[in-house]
Amino acid sequence: MTASSASMGEQPIFSTKAHVFHIDPKTKRSWIPASSQAVSVSFFYDSSRNLYRIISVEGTKAVINSTITPNMTFTKTSQKFGQWSDIRANTVYGLGFGSEPDLNKFIEKFQEVKEATRLAAQKAGNNGVAAVRPPEGGEAGGGDPTALHGGGSPKHQQAAAKASLPQTTAEAQLRYENDRLKLALAQSSANAKKWEVELQTLKNNNGRLTCALQESTANVEEWKRQLQALKEENATIRGRMLDLEAGSAPDAQELRRELATLRSRAELLDRENKQKDKELEALKRKLEDQTPGKADERLKALLSENEALKSAAQRLQDQLCATQGRQAAWEQLAQRIAHRLHDLRDLQHELAALLSAS
Repeated sequence: MTASSASMGEQPIFSTKAHVFHIDPKTKRSWIPASSQAVSVSFFYDSSRNLYRIISVEGTKAVINSTITPNMTFTKTSQKFGQWSDIRANTVYGLGFGSEPDLNKFIEKFQEVKEATRLAAQKAGNNGVAAVRPPEGGEAGGGDPTALHGGGSPKHQQAAAKASLPQTTAEAQLRYENDRLKLALAQSSANAKKWEVELQTLKNNNGRLTCALQESTANVEEWKRQLQALKEENATIRGRMLDLEAGSAPDAQELRRELATLRSRAELLDRENKQKDKELEALKRKLEDQTPGKADERLKALLSENEALKSAAQRLQDQLCATQGRQAAWEQLAQRIAHRLHDLRDLQHELAALLSAS
């Protein structure tokens, strides 16, 4: 069946519009567009050979010329795409429809024609005569079709001649199964590539999360060093407070400045601690989504250390408050001593005046 035979007055028993694809004959893994746009795909009954064909023509080129056999299977691979294998043409056809109902109608007609072909083949096996009749109720024309003419290229005539040769059922079934296995292998290879990409993406995400965890661990170590430095400064301030009994005003002023600096640093550390808490929570959620193994244990340990740092910071804050209270007491004591010294100076002046008067 060629493009010319489909245009010489033969009426299809069913027609629809679809984009036509052929499987890549080299790789068997990808589709090659056979039509530049949606074209008419029709079922024809070849009365001269008593068989059915699926034919689609774009311009002068026949993009589909498939003889339907009882062993053919049309597979719906998505909502708008389906495919079938033609052993005699040694290819796999794919059709992309505009909507799912169009695909379902095509599948129904395919099954109907396939069943008619099977019954005709069974009857021919019993009677020795092939008598195939087209199913009634075709969409694009209900009359009896005329004989389809075989004009066209020698390649198409050669394919039609091969299709008419007798073939055992076992050989046809083996070829059909072999073609199905090739198609399944192509789909499996495509899925394997997709899985490889997803696996690599997961590895990259895991690597980024691991780097973030290491950075957070380094930050915790830095917090520990800062806390130790604050503890040492606090001990130094305690010692200097003990030496404050001399009541030196410059020393008290310097102590107040150091206390203000220490308080500012403690507040800054507390803000940084809260910010890191948020980052650690976000990191924990990401790690739970990716790899909840050793990374989760390390994160728990990191959270425990963070809680310990919080407790240490709180103790330091309490110590600061206590130091501030003691500073206020020392300042009051210094003021009292200053008043006493002032009173002593006044007494000294009065005694000197009395001694000079006598």
